[in-house]
Amino acid sequence: MSKIIKWGILGCGKIANKFAEGLEVLPDAILEAVASRTEGKAENFGKIFGVKNTYNNYEELVKNPAIDVIYIATTHNFHYKNALLCLNHGKPVLCEKPITLNAKQAEQLINTARNNNIFLMEAMWTRFIPCIVKLNEFLDEGLLGEIQHVTADFGIKKELDPKVRSFNPDLGGGALLDLGIYPISFARMIYKQPPSKIKSSAYIGKTNVDEKSCYLFEYENGQTAMLSSSHRLIMPHDAFIYGTKGYLRIPDFYHPSKMILKLEGKQEKTIRVPFKSTGYNYEAMEVMQCLNSGKLESKIMPLDETLEIMKTMDTLRSQWHLKYPGEQIIM
Repeated sequence: MSKIIKWGILGCGKIANKFAEGLEVLPDAILEAVASRTEGKAENFGKIFGVKNTYNNYEELVKNPAIDVIYIATTHNFHYKNALLCLNHGKPVLCEKPITLNAKQAEQLINTARNNNIFLMEAMWTRFIPCIVKLNEFLDEGLLGEIQHVTADFGIKKELDPKVRSFNPDLGGGALLDLGIYPISFARMIYKQPPSKIKSSAYIGKTNVDEKSCYLFEYENGQTAMLSSSHRLIMPHDAFIYGTKGYLRIPDFYHPSKMILKLEGKQEKTIRVPFKSTGYNYEAMEVMQCLNSGKLESKIMPLDETLEIMKTMDTLRSQWHLKYPGEQIIM
C-alpha cells in the first residue's frame, strides 16, 4: 500500500498553482505547506488550495518535520540556493527546470543529494505526460526505424519588459533556460545521448538575455537535431521525429495529447493520448512512486541526464558569450 506523501512548495507563482492543481487529483498526495517571501502571497495561496501551513520564509517550511518532499517553484536564479537549502536539511527535492543556472551548480546539487542519500529530480514534466510515455514505447519498438533527424521549436511572444523574469538576467531570464530547455531535453530523450557537435546562433537583446536562438546538434552516427526557442516570436510548438520508416509529428510537444504518424506507403494516422488535470500530476506521481520504493532518483529523468543537458546549455551560452549574475558556487 502506498504511503501518503506530504508536499511542501517553495514559491507561489503561476507554475506553483498548476502543480498544486495537479496534486489535487492524486489521492496519495497532500499539500502540507507553502512558502513565499512576498508578504501575504503564501497565505492567499493556502486559502485557494486549503493548505494549513503557510510561511513567509523558506527556512521555516524546510524545517517542518511533517513534509516528505519539497517542490521548488521559484525563479531560475534561486533554484540552486533553494535546492541546496532543502538537501542540507535532508528533504527530498523536485526542482523546477532548469535545475540550476549552470552545470557546476547542478553537479554540486547532484553530489550533495547522492552523498547524503536524498532524492533529487529536475521537474521536466514533459517526460511523464502519457503521450510522451507512449511515444517512447513506439521508439523502443522501432516503429520509425532508425531515427535520423529531430526538429522542435518553442516560442512565446512576450512584450519586452526589463523587470519581467523572461528578460531579466538577474532572474536567469532568456529564452534558452525558460523555453529552449524543452526542445533540448526532447532531443536528448530521443537520441539517448548528448550531441557531439553544437552549432548555434542567438540574438542577445537590450536586457542582455537571449531573445531568440537556434541550434544545430550533430551526433556520433550522423544523426541531427534542429531546435529553436524565442521569447519574441510566436512558434507552432511542433516537434518532428524522422526515421527510416516514417515520421511522427507531435503538436505542443512539451505537453502533447496526440501524435500524427506517417509511415512509408501508408496514410497519416492520428494517435490521441489525453492527459488529466494540468499534467503536472504525472511528474508528482513519479516522485511519489520513487519515494515509496526507496529510489533516490528517477529512471525517466535521471540526474546524469539533467547534468548533460545543463552542460549542453552551458556550451550554447559560451558560444553567445552570455553569462548570468549568480552563477557562483556556494561553498
